[in-house]
Amino acid sequence: MALIAAAIALPIRYFVAQPFVVDGASMEPNFHNGQYLVIDELSYFLREPKRGEVIVFRFPGNSKVHYIKRVIGLPGETVEIRDGAVFILNAEQPEGSRLSEPYLPTDTRIAGNFRFTLREREYVVLGDNRRESSDSRSWGVLDRKLVTGRAIFRAWPPGAFGPVAGAS
Repeated sequence: MALIAAAIALPIRYFVAQPFVVDGASMEPNFHNGQYLVIDELSYFLREPKRGEVIVFRFPGNSKVHYIKRVIGLPGETVEIRDGAVFILNAEQPEGSRLSEPYLPTDTRIAGNFRFTLREREYVVLGDNRRESSDSRSWGVLDRKLVTGRAIFRAWPPGAFGPVAGAS
């Protein structure tokens, strides 16, 4: 019986989903230090990441370290950070429009002025805790090949148990 369970569980663990423990405050108020998440590793073999999804990826400066951030800018877009907000310029909005971020507190402001013009397979990712996050503002755009998967479920602590909003 144990062999059957292992034969079922191991492929799921290594090819479909993996655990991830949030380390630090960069994704607060939505994800907290020590939370245990389930990461879907299969979806991005079938499609590309979408804006607003929470992803786990290998840090561009050290592939042994994994980060968790939110997808903000997509390939082919220009992302501007100015006037305390994020603006997206793309084919549908060539003049740009302020990004709606319902997952953040309404008084959230982002410091600095940044402009990212994204090529194919490049993303801008930001932490939800914009004041305390090492993200694209610190180290640049994220290459698609570094993306491991997307957060789909909170497994720990019990009070946070359930699906990650926007992960359907």
